[in-house]
Amino acid sequence: MSTVHLWTDEEVATNARVSAVFDDIRATRQSDFVNNFWRALANQPDILERTWQNVKSVMAPGALDPLVKELIYIAVSTTNGCSYCVHSHTAAARAKGLTDPQHGELLAVIGMASQTNALVTAMQLEPDPAFLMT
Repeated sequence: MSTVHLWTDEEVATNARVSAVFDDIRATRQSDFVNNFWRALANQPDILERTWQNVKSVMAPGALDPLVKELIYIAVSTTNGCSYCVHSHTAAARAKGLTDPQHGELLAVIGMASQTNALVTAMQLEPDPAFLMT
């Protein structure tokens, strides 16, 4: 259960700043759906505007394929224990073409990286000189 108020569309319509962000979310994503993350951030319009602009910029098409960006988001969200973001970005990745076999491999990579990261951290290994940027 949320610890903050989630804005309804009726409430959004009463605040020009929040409404403008929600309109941009809908236009950018080509969907009428605005998820609860944005509805919660509507309580703080400054943070809502800044966060949306940052997410829109980072997740926009660029050198990395949009699906790759979603897969990275899933991996980081898994590592950080953010179930909401894992679900949200898995849905976004599926909308961008993520298949069941790809999802299975992603989960295997996340699990393997978590295991080997823990081993390296426990052993306190220094990076090999060949891995360092010079």
